[in-house]
Amino acid sequence: MDMKWSLDELYTSFDSKEYQSDLKAFNEKIESFVQWTEENLKSFEEAEKKISECLNRLIELSSLSSKLMAYPRLISSVEAKNQMALKYLDKLQIKYSEITKPYVQFEKFIGSLNNLDGIINSSEFLKEHSFFLNEVKKNTKYLLSEKEEILISKMKNTGSKAWTKLQNILSSTLLVDIEIDGELKQLPLPVVRNMAHSKDKDLRKKAYEAELKSYSKIAESSAAALNGIKGEVIEIAEMRGYTSPLDETLSKSRMDEETLNAMLTAIEEFLPIFHKYYRKKGELLGYENGLPFYDIFAPVGDMNKVYTYSDARDYIIRNFKTFSEKLSNFADNAFRNRWIDAEPREGKRGGAFCSNLHPIKESRILANFNGSFSNVITLAHELGHGYHGLCIQKESILNSRYPMPIAETASIFCETIVMNAALGEASEEEQLSILESYIQDAGQVIVDIYSRFLFEKELFERRKEHSLSVNELNEIMVEAQKKAYGNGLDHNYLHPYMWVNKPHYYYGERNFYNFPYAFGLLFSKGLYVEYLNNKDRFVKEYDSFLRATGKNNVVDVAKLMDIDVYSPDFYRSSLKLIEKDIEKFVELVENIK
Repeated sequence: MDMKWSLDELYTSFDSKEYQSDLKAFNEKIESFVQWTEENLKSFEEAEKKISECLNRLIELSSLSSKLMAYPRLISSVEAKNQMALKYLDKLQIKYSEITKPYVQFEKFIGSLNNLDGIINSSEFLKEHSFFLNEVKKNTKYLLSEKEEILISKMKNTGSKAWTKLQNILSSTLLVDIEIDGELKQLPLPVVRNMAHSKDKDLRKKAYEAELKSYSKIAESSAAALNGIKGEVIEIAEMRGYTSPLDETLSKSRMDEETLNAMLTAIEEFLPIFHKYYRKKGELLGYENGLPFYDIFAPVGDMNKVYTYSDARDYIIRNFKTFSEKLSNFADNAFRNRWIDAEPREGKRGGAFCSNLHPIKESRILANFNGSFSNVITLAHELGHGYHGLCIQKESILNSRYPMPIAETASIFCETIVMNAALGEASEEEQLSILESYIQDAGQVIVDIYSRFLFEKELFERRKEHSLSVNELNEIMVEAQKKAYGNGLDHNYLHPYMWVNKPHYYYGERNFYNFPYAFGLLFSKGLYVEYLNNKDRFVKEYDSFLRATGKNNVVDVAKLMDIDVYSPDFYRSSLKLIEKDIEKFVELVENIK
């Protein structure tokens, strides 16, 4: 089975007639949009007609730009040094900045209307986009002058976006020096990081040490990139009137501080439960002072099965079918039509992601598959993102952009389906392995994400005063890990360079891309309880819920499923489910002893 994706459904090449034709159309539509807004948004006469025309133009531009940009972005994610892809990304980002002026004019036009609700209610088309329009109006209080907005948009191309590209190239091309079986090798970073899942204890430690050593090659450059990006973010957030970058992220996430604090309150209460799990795993592996960082992903139990890519496909499709035929058929289609790039190789970025391609009604998934059960779960997770994209396809592209905290809902729900299925058919020894893998993933989403949140919060505080050195960044990361992991980890073996490894820190327009994962896990677990209580009703409502995520805030989306995200008790109830799993894990470990 082919483990590389096909991008032909987007374009066959940059030189293809289709790509060049769309590029030409994109340029023409931007020029037309600029001229139209100049001529038509100076008065409020026929406001309904003007807003409708603007929305139609934005839909066309959004569809074209997302398709044109997706192609070089996807190529560069698996070929970091592909010069053609990097060139077109540059060209498109520069061209896209020309949309800033007419879009700001549109925003100011909407913000100046006193009767927006009445205008919206006069048109079915505008009613369909009522959330989008009201959000535009709400956000005009953070809007700068037209000249400032244009300047910021253009400067980002040589500022944060340039730093992001540099970091992507550095991390994607980094080769790790490591000795294996007496032979010194240079291996891609994702390959070495995957060794953390190896059954060979010595190899896990050796890979960890080699990984940390390798970061010294790019640490100074990465620190420069990080300081550049975060410095820009701080300045622009302050100019716009946000109290902090976190305040800006919450606003863009359609989430408020009350919701975040309710979740963090519950998480902090339950951290000792996770510490108990890490120490117990450490004991199982022969450690007395907590688990070393390099053994967080160490396999335990008797789950010796190594999955082929074909095995993983069959397992996911079969278990998705227990939820619904639609979900199962979606996964089957994704595998059959080569929507997934799963092969680890040099020049390919690490980790995994799903890119939902609304203009062509498809998705593309990047993974680094090595045959472990954890990798099977990762595929299920990313396919969940793809299914979310499927459910939102019928919406206008302007209604398809769901906020970060909701983005993890479908993905975690899908991995829960597969994980629970595996537990249900496993022996006690296999249960230990599967359950530990599940708790391990939950620990990453709750505990490690909490450490990343603490790190980024402190990073922003210090960056207001000065640029941070590599040593200072390492110290902040270690302190964040100590606070989050507590006595669960051996403090002599932490991961000071996690700030280099995680690409999310280098997204200038996606700051604090950490707490949404925790929200997604806890929200999904709450949804899964609802599913178990009434499967038939839940399956019928689930797709409609996912479809609504692009045109609601977090609070209102949750209300659709009768969930109160302001209550710490909701998050506590989800965390108690994980606590039960941890207690079961401890019991299984004691039985083995």
